[in-house]
Amino acid sequence: MIRHLIVKIVGSKNERNLKKLMPQVEKINALEPELEQLSDAQLQNKTAEFRQRLTGGETLAELLPEAFAVVREASKRVLGLRHFDVQLIGGMVLNDGKIAEMKTGEGKTLMATLPIYLNALPAKGVHVVTVNDYLARRDAEWMGTIYRFLGLSVDCVVHGLTDAQRQVAYAADITYGTNNEFGFDYLRDNMKFELADYAQRELHYAIVDEVDSILIDEARTPLIISGPSESSSDLYYNVNRIIPRLEKGEVIEERDGKIGQTVKRHTGDFTVDEKAKSASLTEQGVSKVEKLLNVENLYEPGNIELVHHVNQALKAHALFERDVDYVVNEGEVHIVDEFTGRLMPGRRWSDGLHQAVEAKEGVTIANENQTLATITFQNYFRMYTKLAGMTGTADTEAAEFQEIYKLEVVVIPTNRPMQRIDKSDVIYKTVKEKFLATVEDIVDCHQRGQPVLVGTISIEKSELLSELLKKRGVPHHVLNAKKHEREAFIVAQAGRKGAVTIATNMAGRGTDIVLGGNPEMLARSEAAPAEDPQTRFDELLPGYVERCKVEREEVLAAGGLYILGTERHESRRIDNQLRGRSGRQGDPGLSRFYLSLEDDLLRIFGSQRVAFVMDKLKIPEGEPIEHGMISKAIENAQRKVEAHNFDIRKHLIEYDDVMNKQREVVYTQRREVLAGEQLKDTYVSIVDETVEDMIASFCPDKTPAAEWDWDRLIEDFFNQFYFMPVLETVDRSKATRDRLEKQLKDQAHGRLDEKTEEFTPEVMQQLMRVLLLQALDSQWKDHLLSIDHLKQGIGLRGYGQKNPKQEYKREAYALFMEMMGRVRQEVIQKIYRIQLARQQDVEQLEAQQRRRKIIMNRSDNEEQGKTPITRDEEKVGRNDPCPCGSGRKYKKCCGK
Repeated sequence: MIRHLIVKIVGSKNERNLKKLMPQVEKINALEPELEQLSDAQLQNKTAEFRQRLTGGETLAELLPEAFAVVREASKRVLGLRHFDVQLIGGMVLNDGKIAEMKTGEGKTLMATLPIYLNALPAKGVHVVTVNDYLARRDAEWMGTIYRFLGLSVDCVVHGLTDAQRQVAYAADITYGTNNEFGFDYLRDNMKFELADYAQRELHYAIVDEVDSILIDEARTPLIISGPSESSSDLYYNVNRIIPRLEKGEVIEERDGKIGQTVKRHTGDFTVDEKAKSASLTEQGVSKVEKLLNVENLYEPGNIELVHHVNQALKAHALFERDVDYVVNEGEVHIVDEFTGRLMPGRRWSDGLHQAVEAKEGVTIANENQTLATITFQNYFRMYTKLAGMTGTADTEAAEFQEIYKLEVVVIPTNRPMQRIDKSDVIYKTVKEKFLATVEDIVDCHQRGQPVLVGTISIEKSELLSELLKKRGVPHHVLNAKKHEREAFIVAQAGRKGAVTIATNMAGRGTDIVLGGNPEMLARSEAAPAEDPQTRFDELLPGYVERCKVEREEVLAAGGLYILGTERHESRRIDNQLRGRSGRQGDPGLSRFYLSLEDDLLRIFGSQRVAFVMDKLKIPEGEPIEHGMISKAIENAQRKVEAHNFDIRKHLIEYDDVMNKQREVVYTQRREVLAGEQLKDTYVSIVDETVEDMIASFCPDKTPAAEWDWDRLIEDFFNQFYFMPVLETVDRSKATRDRLEKQLKDQAHGRLDEKTEEFTPEVMQQLMRVLLLQALDSQWKDHLLSIDHLKQGIGLRGYGQKNPKQEYKREAYALFMEMMGRVRQEVIQKIYRIQLARQQDVEQLEAQQRRRKIIMNRSDNEEQGKTPITRDEEKVGRNDPCPCGSGRKYKKCCGK
């Protein structure tokens, strides 16, 4: 009550933030008349002027009003679009490194040009992150006309570019691209062997479009670059054959009279927990699997790999559904993004799950991969000096943005008042009743000329609805992961008179739905097959403009775009995104969700009291239900899932934070090695650390020198540095640790100097660089595999009353220190053992290879039962010249 009263008096925090920005809006507007008088050349010269003033000490904040005013004037001249005042406010929010929540159709793409131009002035690069390649290309071309007019360079990073093309793209003042491309380029850069080959520059400033989709929805899956590991696909097929013979059971709770408590009993061979998305064998199931696979004990140490395959195969069959979680296309299994409904080509489930699904579908199994480099989106985007984002729905996740990314959400008011009507949900008992009612509603709208955008949560449901509409003779478009190529075109025309468009989740996000249709896209589409598309486009455009104007008026009269949701998503934000497609720029609109008690959300997370109320109300078949308790249950179910998903993302980043620190150390060392002109100092420090470790191991402090393990010290020194140390002949009992340490270091340094003279400093420098990089990369790859194994089993520590997170941090640190020790050991052993190849050494090696070939041929002949090769000439004496022609004695050459 008190909080509500305070907000009423002083306004909410969001209102106060907006109020602070209004004076800046007035300054920008005051500059407009002056800038309108400038010629194009004078306006374009403003960029060079701004950059000169920055060099002179002015800040971006001081330049903001003028820079924003220049961008608005440039936009008016090249695009014919003038920024609204609310877009100026949104631009300032983005410039401050915050998230601007702006309703769909309010012009986020144009708004972003303001802070992008301002932050590109220091020439450090601005990255604009989009959700797909199409939007990256479209925005780079569309908004790029403004930047190029003002003298800035613009480029785009999309799938399929070469390294050289990527370098050019990242060198531009403004670079558009997808989150995956930016993240993978960062990982790829840190696997290269020359700094000149790096594509990315300093991570200066980024604006993330559809920030909730990228930083929240996709943040549960880390980016991974992997390489093939040795594995057999036969085991996947063998295990897959037995899974269909297992019977699904359930968990039954019953009261045990003996102990007086409720206990759980498992029936069948396996049980499925849909909330946790897990499947597990029962005791009966374990026995059955052992018989089917002909093993005595499934859980003995030698069968660990087999257990893993059984678990993944069970998961593939029980939890992953074709055309919902994945599609099979041209003999390959493609993952379907659960948030956008789009296919994710190139992405694979890890830990053998993708191979298990491939075995289930009977397609060719690709080899399992080993992680070579990985990073989460959270840790990648937190590396930017300044990060901002924009979307139509972020406020419901404001707490997560603040906690994970330190990003504040500011809600920008609409340019015109929102007129969309959001009707309450209509709930039916069964899915069948729900879809029949949905079809009737769609048919009615189509006949009245009102366009309908139908939202579904899976490909399967969208195709089911499509079949029902075909039977009723309703023309429609189905937009799902199978037909994403024409996604933008189909979505853009979803506002035409009587149009019916079925889309999975947020398909087509980022493309405006214009009531009456988009004349340019219609004309461009029809002109595409012509011999001269541009001429044909120019001929068609005027007709389409007039036709779309007429259709717009008819659609407005019919009530605007109708958003019809066939199921609630597990996140309220996704539902709001679907609703947000209607009501653009003050247009009228309507939204409603059709639900059933058989929907996954209510079935899995809904309260049992809902079913109780349903029985009490005795609703006849086909009658919709509207009840406060059921609506409350839906909201509570969504809140539960949102909290669960937040925990998953938080859990992921807490674990990845440990890896992130280690990754920073390794990648920083790589860069230092690549940039270092004198690596000898690095090797000297590695030598010193190695000797100090030896002294600590074999010459313990507070232990008399006579009791030190001298033999093992000398042996270890030889194993590391490949030469015997020359120790003083004085009584060892009088030796001191400091003196011995200095003596060993000096000798190791001396041998390193000899190597440098032998190879020349230039060659030695290159050798040191290559050896150090190879050791770092090789050991880092093995370390990532060890960390993966650690993660899989760390949760079991909870049974031992230990905190898994703390245990993970402790053991991951220990593994990392061991890894760095192995890196030091590997480079030391290689640099001291490497030999300069002399001509006689090369000749000797060639002779040995010839002799080895003769021996191999002889062995092969003997194995095949052929007559062995016999020597016709006399036996060569040990001191005779070698017959290979090397000029050396036989005992020193081939007879060695």
